[in-house]
Amino acid sequence: MSSTIAGVLDAPLSSRPRATAVEAASGSWTYAELDDRARRAAGALWSLGVRPGDRVAACLPNDLAIVAAFHGAQRIGAVWAGIGEALAEPEQRDLYDICAPAVVLAGERCLLEVPGRVGSGRWEELLARGEPFPAIETAADAPAGIAFTSGTSGRPKAIVHSQRNLLLPGAVLTATRGWGPGLRKGDSFPLTILNLMVLSTLLTAQAGGCAVVMDRRDAGGVAEWISERRVTVWNGAPAQLYDLARRPGLDLGSLREVWSGGGDTPDTVRHAFAEAYGLTPHATYGLTEAPTVVSIDPPGDEWRPGTSGRVLPHYDVAAYDDEGRRLPPGELGELRLGGAADGPWAGRWTPMLGHWEDGRVRPPEPGPTPTGDVGTVDGDRWLTVLDRKKLVIIRGGANVYPLEVERIIAAHPDVARVAVCGVPDDRLGQRVAALVESAGPPLDFGALAELCRGALSPYKVPEIWTRVDALPLNAMGKVRRADLAGLVGPR
Repeated sequence: MSSTIAGVLDAPLSSRPRATAVEAASGSWTYAELDDRARRAAGALWSLGVRPGDRVAACLPNDLAIVAAFHGAQRIGAVWAGIGEALAEPEQRDLYDICAPAVVLAGERCLLEVPGRVGSGRWEELLARGEPFPAIETAADAPAGIAFTSGTSGRPKAIVHSQRNLLLPGAVLTATRGWGPGLRKGDSFPLTILNLMVLSTLLTAQAGGCAVVMDRRDAGGVAEWISERRVTVWNGAPAQLYDLARRPGLDLGSLREVWSGGGDTPDTVRHAFAEAYGLTPHATYGLTEAPTVVSIDPPGDEWRPGTSGRVLPHYDVAAYDDEGRRLPPGELGELRLGGAADGPWAGRWTPMLGHWEDGRVRPPEPGPTPTGDVGTVDGDRWLTVLDRKKLVIIRGGANVYPLEVERIIAAHPDVARVAVCGVPDDRLGQRVAALVESAGPPLDFGALAELCRGALSPYKVPEIWTRVDALPLNAMGKVRRADLAGLVGPR
């Protein structure tokens, strides 16, 4: 494992320089070509005045340019931040204000008119010049990138990760899943999300394989990319797997692994996808603070209903009570994350560097990192998430976890997607509301309520049902929880 991102291409450059490193909408690059483009990007950023520790933000589409810019920024010790193209102007500006970048690489969908903005035309001119830059020595624990939390309950937080922690997931996943040069990993989530940078070229370079950067998220487009580019591993959202399962004639024959991430994956979706394509999706649990994947189903066909896979070997994850005491395996509490103390990956993971606030990194509190998720980890390291701790609905003094209710409702064949939230109530404090997307047939809320009554305590059964055309989702396919209350129908 390379100690810094600047050196992550060294091994494949030495052994396979002409092998394809990345494929995207505008073409493909070998490892030698990616190295050259990264060098040019580093020189371009240096000529713009970017220096070690400065932030470089990119609001660019999924294509070759964002890959080169990321690797270039790392070669001069800059700190990378992505600004989503799909965000509204106030949301883009909020992220800009948080990280205060020296340069913003702006594509057509960047809505920001700010100091440091560099449009595509000027950027191409700078790349063509091949500007020089000095050799920069970067430490393994130096800041490398800023990841923004989803912001479901307020303003996004800016989490700063080290060089070490951005490289470690790729090293662990490559080793534990037996990947090598035959890996062709496809990702359709936006690369402006730091986790996706971690899971694309930073991972595939360590396997000597190819990152396939996809610019389509619809079922037909994803299948087209997988078929034409012979993708072997693909990472998608549960909603994408659901859509693909309903179109069993698509060509996904090159796939050897499918991951489901970005949200809870109902067992019904796993079964439906396996029936359609003969391949059972691997459920994952990820965390921006980790970064990215914390647990995943093992290679092969082993999985357990209701779980989010097995904790990866460089982590120690356990449930804790409200007083911060570690609970025995299998007991329910808030999941907290630490580094493994034994095994081949012991001591490799270190906590996030902290949060970027007011122009500096604020270190985290000591001890295991709280995830904000309530769940269990059993003696075999299988992880189950019950729900977000902050999303708990307190109805008449009793706790209702939305995800627990959503899993029951999602099992009904007429339901495409569902989200459960609390609404204010003068007597009970909160009542339980369900917002449901139909899979086609008209929804029978009486039947859905009866389904819930057969599996849940009476106080957990939704009292308010609302049909919605589409749930509000963010770029990772996660439900925007802050928007749900406004969609709830008459009380």
